[in-house]
Amino acid sequence: MGAFAALRALVVCCIIASAGAIPLLGGPLGNLTNSIHRRELRSKKSKTPAVSAKRKLAGCSSGNPIDSCWMCDPDWMSHRQRLADCAIGFGHQAAGGRSGEIYTVTDAGNDDPEEPKYGTLRWGVIQSKPLWIIFKQDMTIQLKEELIVTSFKTLDGRGANVHIANGACITIQGVTNVIVHGLHIHDCKSTGPARIRSSESHIGDRGKTDGDAISIFESTDIWIDHNSFSNCADGLVDVIQGSDAVTISNNEFKDHDKVMLLGAHDSDYRDKNMKATVCFNKFGPGLIQRMPRCRLGNFHIFNNYYISWEMYAIGGSGQPTINSEGNYFDAGGVKEVTKHLEDGGDYRSNGDIFLNGAYFTPSGASTSSPLYARARSYSALPASQVPRIVSAGPTS
Repeated sequence: MGAFAALRALVVCCIIASAGAIPLLGGPLGNLTNSIHRRELRSKKSKTPAVSAKRKLAGCSSGNPIDSCWMCDPDWMSHRQRLADCAIGFGHQAAGGRSGEIYTVTDAGNDDPEEPKYGTLRWGVIQSKPLWIIFKQDMTIQLKEELIVTSFKTLDGRGANVHIANGACITIQGVTNVIVHGLHIHDCKSTGPARIRSSESHIGDRGKTDGDAISIFESTDIWIDHNSFSNCADGLVDVIQGSDAVTISNNEFKDHDKVMLLGAHDSDYRDKNMKATVCFNKFGPGLIQRMPRCRLGNFHIFNNYYISWEMYAIGGSGQPTINSEGNYFDAGGVKEVTKHLEDGGDYRSNGDIFLNGAYFTPSGASTSSPLYARARSYSALPASQVPRIVSAGPTS
């Protein structure tokens, strides 16, 4: 009877474990239940957030090339990873977790920076293999410490209303091929110092963060698309320290001071090779400056919708090359779009629309100079189409 009872108990425990009802355990039984969690990624099809019916999304017919690429598929939820084929601009090669499995975030709480639990967002982003990360349902995630994302990851909020808010936010550092899509990121706080797991095999001491929504350091092939950003402790999106091949598209930026920093210091010559695309974003209302603020590198800023700015919209130093094309500038009290924070650099406006007295001050090479080819990443659409093609922020 003793052997039979033990066998029965083992079977019952295995059934419960497969439903996710018991935590990871030690010993032979623990090894069995722990392996169930690992097999879920391989053998179970992750549940996708429910929708009422298969349908094309409104952006399908807008003329926005990114949105048309995936929104015209009425069964896009079954083909999520095809989104990675839709990036444009300098970050067009960002693959994210396209080649990996789908991992579903089911647990909005229990954020453990040192020993993340299966089912949490933090567990997914530190895995060594590619993952396409989705969310089971609407949720608000309050991170205790910065979320350090490893290479070949996609954070895909489509189909759910997902907020990362009121705590630490996202760090992309020393990695490649990351996509962040469809999240509401706001009210980010400065956190740390702290010990944080940055991969499956490494826990390290981290300093105090600035409180940016997304900080991108020394990283390449990054795509930030269709998110909403507001009201953080420092910047909303910072791209610095030798990062390259970045596209920031279709995002909504509002209610903030220092919006976007592309290059942190004029003396950081690694950023001279930076190439970043900023397109189809909506800037405003409630913004003050840095939409973006550029240093040293090559920047293609096109088909964005600007709704007033309290100091300036586009600024730079360190002799950047700024190619502004097909943007729609609707001024409020401050009329000048640009701020030249020092002499030098090449700034051009090509086909932009200026309303309510808005104006752009060019400098350096003439508008027709071939020099701007190095800061051209896509064919801008006519600025008159911007109000129709810009549908910024999460689509859910």
